[in-house]
Amino acid sequence: MIEEIRIENLGVIGSATVAFGPGLTAITGETGAGKTMVLTGLALLLGGRADATAVRTGAASASAEGCFTVAPDSWVVERAREAGAEVDEDGTLVALRTVAAAGRSRAYLGGRTVPQAVLAEIAEDLVTVHGQQDQMRLRSPRHQREALDAFAGAEHAATLAEYRRAWTERQEAVAALDQLVGHAQERAREAELLRLGLAEIERVDPQPGEDLELAAESARLGHAEDLRIAAQTAYVSLTGDQDAATVEGAASSVELARRTLEHVAQHDQALAGLVARLAEVGYLVDDVATELAGYGDQLQADPARLEAVHRRRADLTAMSRSYGGTVDAALAWASEAGLRLIELDGGEDRTTALRARLDGLDGRLATLADEITRARRTAAERLASAVTDELAGLAMASARLEVGLVEAAELGPWGAEDVEMRLVAHSGAPARPLGQGASGGELSRVMLAIEVALATAPESGASRPGTFVFDEVDAGVGGKAAVEVGRRLAELAQQTQVVVVTHLAQVAAFADRHLVVTKSNDGTGDVVTASDVRVVDGADRRSELARMLSGQEDSDAALRHAAELLERSVVGR
Repeated sequence: MIEEIRIENLGVIGSATVAFGPGLTAITGETGAGKTMVLTGLALLLGGRADATAVRTGAASASAEGCFTVAPDSWVVERAREAGAEVDEDGTLVALRTVAAAGRSRAYLGGRTVPQAVLAEIAEDLVTVHGQQDQMRLRSPRHQREALDAFAGAEHAATLAEYRRAWTERQEAVAALDQLVGHAQERAREAELLRLGLAEIERVDPQPGEDLELAAESARLGHAEDLRIAAQTAYVSLTGDQDAATVEGAASSVELARRTLEHVAQHDQALAGLVARLAEVGYLVDDVATELAGYGDQLQADPARLEAVHRRRADLTAMSRSYGGTVDAALAWASEAGLRLIELDGGEDRTTALRARLDGLDGRLATLADEITRARRTAAERLASAVTDELAGLAMASARLEVGLVEAAELGPWGAEDVEMRLVAHSGAPARPLGQGASGGELSRVMLAIEVALATAPESGASRPGTFVFDEVDAGVGGKAAVEVGRRLAELAQQTQVVVVTHLAQVAAFADRHLVVTKSNDGTGDVVTASDVRVVDGADRRSELARMLSGQEDSDAALRHAAELLERSVVGR
């Protein structure tokens, strides 16, 4: 339930506090006084779109703050606390929305900053707002279907959700199949190119790192004589020339140095360490000399092998040029190409699998669509009966609502049929789609009847928010019909909080609480201040009703009529 709304600098409202109560609250006032701005402030609190143009001229920002009472164990409290909001133990929840003149909006819930979407999310369980524009939505087949589906109940909603999941899965399967079939030629060309590349690599049969190994071998074979001479020279330098004793090798020099130091090392520990290191050097020189001797013996010039290496390298270079430039890159490409070729060759199998999957989904959708149709047909009869009963209480006793199912040519995203609501305006009149042949006043009453049926019918599965807000739902209505609209709003208010912005005294007379919005002038223009939103009762209320009836709040005839309205407009009071 809404307890109170505080609004600052929104449209013509400079500063105002609007206190609501249980039952039916009527908000009245002259045209342009700011009644609709009250609902604009409420819409901001409920996560509606922020419009910087609504900020009062000259003000830096506008704000709307609302106090709501919710059940302490409700989903709204749980969701608010998830968002970090604080909720009083008695279930009081405070929401705040600010809109800067520059265009930026901020939302707060329970003292914490929250995304605007959080307000919109919890608003669905708090308040349902209906205005004149809902008449246009009422003409939409989509909104008519949504109303019927909501009325049909939770079991139907679960079936519809399952149908939607199957429908989405089918759409994905159809897209995948279309891609497979539509790109068959491209896939065949790609597969052929992959086969050619794999055949070339298979013919050459490269081994990992083979190009690097052959490059090293080519360099060694091509410089065999240089390598042999260098190895021999190094060997002589280490060991000395055995054929000419005049050339002493490095090994002999190292050994001479070691023996010389060894004789005196006992006199200095530092020299003892050097002796050990010279011994190590001698071992290393001997090892290197041994390897050089073996290297020289094994190294031979081999022109035939060198020619073979050149040919193999040429083959590998020609092959790898198109696949990364190296043997390893070509082998990596071949691995990926093999997997891709398996995937491409499996396209036919996947096509078959997708067709089988589609057949299964089509069968599942057909079964679910039948269940949805049966549930809608039953709900359509109940909804039509409930709304027709409501219309009788809204001075449309001979009117009748028909809710028909129009079979579609094929299954669609929401089932096998469209929903069409038709109104029989009076006895003998043809059934016509809503919006065709019905006046604005009739549409207002039909909308109210549908909303009341959705919210109050025992079999209805539609959610029942704690508060209904109607913005001039009585547009185009007058006379006895206006009285009946007020009576039905008052009856609805026996079960939940109802707020109505109205220009009809016949409706306002039924209110448990009557608020009047007026404008004053602060020297800079028309403005609604804190003193301009007031609760009227007694004589003040009769004067307001008289103004609404005749435009003259002091007219004796209008005052008598207002008093009569108040006397007769009693529902549950």
